[in-house]
Amino acid sequence: MTLSEYNERKIYSEASGASAFVDDQVSIHLNEFGVYEECFMCDEKREDIDRVCYVSPNLNSDINETVVSHELFSQHEGISFDDRIGYYLSLYVGHVAEGDFREKASSGGMGTWIFAELFRQNMIDAVIHVKGNSNPNDPILFRYDISRTLEEIRSGAKTKYYPVEMSQVLKLVKENPGRYAIIGIPSFIMSIRLLAMKDEVIRERIKYTVGLICGHQKSSKFCEALAWQVGIKPGQLEHIDFRKKMPGGQASQYGLEFVGYIDGKKTTIIKPKSELLGQDWGQGFFKQLASDFTDDVFNETADIVLGDAWLPEYNKDYQGNNVVIIRNPEISELVKFGRASNKLNLDEVDVHTIFRSQASHYRHTHDELAYRLYKKDKIGEWRPQKRVDPSKNIGLLRRKVQDLREEISIKSHVVYKEAVDSDNLDHFVREMNILSKKYKGLYKVLIIQSKGV
Repeated sequence: MTLSEYNERKIYSEASGASAFVDDQVSIHLNEFGVYEECFMCDEKREDIDRVCYVSPNLNSDINETVVSHELFSQHEGISFDDRIGYYLSLYVGHVAEGDFREKASSGGMGTWIFAELFRQNMIDAVIHVKGNSNPNDPILFRYDISRTLEEIRSGAKTKYYPVEMSQVLKLVKENPGRYAIIGIPSFIMSIRLLAMKDEVIRERIKYTVGLICGHQKSSKFCEALAWQVGIKPGQLEHIDFRKKMPGGQASQYGLEFVGYIDGKKTTIIKPKSELLGQDWGQGFFKQLASDFTDDVFNETADIVLGDAWLPEYNKDYQGNNVVIIRNPEISELVKFGRASNKLNLDEVDVHTIFRSQASHYRHTHDELAYRLYKKDKIGEWRPQKRVDPSKNIGLLRRKVQDLREEISIKSHVVYKEAVDSDNLDHFVREMNILSKKYKGLYKVLIIQSKGV
């Protein structure tokens, strides 16, 4: 791929930071819309950029998740395979019973517990995960960081709906020998796998990958817009807890906690997510474009995969539960020991239960990707090579849902910037509420249709 071709297609890049890691002529920064962007700092005539494209799942047209996962997991004794969730040794739903792991987590606490147990069993020396930015002079709220003690590992608990990139921590891994575990969304874990194929040091040092089930990536403006709605203006937000558990409700009825300045006074505000515009995940406020061009729902190349148990039988518990997919035999043994010693309260489940927890996510990310690909092909625009064939053969109303989601996503970025430039939050709320109400109305029609009317 030439540099000019790359510049045309990089809008589909996941901007994980892997490109900046493999090529020092690539810089990565948050652009004006709060999305990480990779740029070449070199002559336009340069053409040796294959390694940059190689580590980007959306730009690598030769190696996909099916190829990588088969190489990683197919040889394990007792391994099973499902077309939807990929390889698996064991499947669970539940939570951590030990200590306060669950209390301090977004849902069941399994992510932090796995890291802690790997560390306690001397299977790793450090964890690569997302934590609050320790630099008070840097407006970026969250970054990938490295934790080398149990206390530091536990400080990285909870989900952050915020853009991050890995270039700096990968350089630290390269410079500092040790055994590492890393957590990430599907495209980031796939980038690590692709990078490991080319870099022996990374392959040897990153021992375990913990994958998250992720609806889509947000821009940094997502939390900024939410904070502005509670009175904390852009630039005045100091911290946000995206998943504040609310006793008495259901797991899906969580709140958000904001810490920031209002008229110069530091303030903490907690709001139920239902009271904030943009919290309907299906609408896709501030969605990054690359997220709409992945077909990896269940993080198929990760050793263990964690997600929210969005299931009626588990959603009643406000503290939350995880769905767990395990592919790595060593992690499987850790979890079995955790269950036997009553550290983990996990129910063994079947593939259907795991899939059911993410059925809506799968429909959008996998099934209806065909229509998004079809739309790009129809206008002759390049798009990533995927494991789904382009097609418009989904229902008319589902096509309208896809069209409206695209419009909401694009306009949320543009309209919010207009609101910030004019210091007018009402402009953002007014314009986006029009689309949000249209979306809700469309779903009412879908509900009526599903009842056979």
